[in-house]
Amino acid sequence: MPTLFIDTERLRDLNSGLGQVCLHLGQELVRQAPVGWQLTFLVPTGKTGIFGNSVSYLEASWTRKFWIPGQYDVWHCLHQDSAYLPRQAKLILTIHDLNFLERSDYSERTKARKLTRLQNKVNRATALTAISQYTASVVREQLLTDKPIQVIPNGVAVNPADTPTEPPKSAWADSLVDAPFFLFVGVIHPKKNVLTLLPMLEAFPDYRLVLAGPDGHPYAQHIREQAVKLGIADRLLMPGPVDESIKLWLYTHCTAFLFPSLSEGFGLPVAEAMAFGKPVFISRLTSLPEVGGKEAYYFENFEPESMAQTLDEGLRDFNQNPLRQERLRRRAATFSWPDVAKTYWELYRNLVS
Repeated sequence: MPTLFIDTERLRDLNSGLGQVCLHLGQELVRQAPVGWQLTFLVPTGKTGIFGNSVSYLEASWTRKFWIPGQYDVWHCLHQDSAYLPRQAKLILTIHDLNFLERSDYSERTKARKLTRLQNKVNRATALTAISQYTASVVREQLLTDKPIQVIPNGVAVNPADTPTEPPKSAWADSLVDAPFFLFVGVIHPKKNVLTLLPMLEAFPDYRLVLAGPDGHPYAQHIREQAVKLGIADRLLMPGPVDESIKLWLYTHCTAFLFPSLSEGFGLPVAEAMAFGKPVFISRLTSLPEVGGKEAYYFENFEPESMAQTLDEGLRDFNQNPLRQERLRRRAATFSWPDVAKTYWELYRNLVS
């Protein structure tokens, strides 16, 4: 009986991108599990049972980083930062990004140390996967390996039909009920480049801007201060992290999704917004063109006048082309968790055989 160990410890933060990857890939792997395979999931405390009763569970802890009981044929780390590694199993390491190399707040020593740790994991791995062609190219450029890197993009799990009919019960949401707004979803961090969106509120005085996501970084406070200086603070809404139901409501009711990010491993919020048929305005950097394809509108640079022109022309094009919405939905549908799981099961079988 083949045995498969899957590290889904990042379920500890279900509203994060990695949390959602662990949840939806885990669910689909269980649904597609071949007869005779025994699955064991590493989960955070309190999440035993999240994938049903047909699989086994181990809860993550500090001591588990040094010893995990049992023998496994295949061990899948769903992200490269995992602290849980096998002793003997064939290891699949999924690499989401090497964005730390672009971070100005990391010293060169810190970057070198993180790169060395990742190199050690790559050396131990039997198979490598990446979530975008861009990530795979960075891995080949920055790390030493003769192993092939299989690109398996993330899936999209949001369903517009699940959108709540009532708006979020919060003061910040009240101002959105009768006003058009632009939306960004993601961590509020310099690499997301959302400061460049503030001038859009000057160019579009009837609109509000929602920046939804974790806002503990000092960059978030800098954005608030700049909004005050520009005189648009009353139209900037930063609700912090939002749960899935609120996120669905925001996708459903926004006019457009804006994502001028400087560094992405994939760019899942872009695909999610496309699933709602929303026009997406994104940068051409890193992996984002792989997600947006021909259906996205692209910021050619981050000068305020150029960005405002791109947004204005894109909105007019979108509103004049009734086929755009359906094409966006079809593009989003190509990122499918059932397809992702099917590909991984092929990989698992090949490693066992």
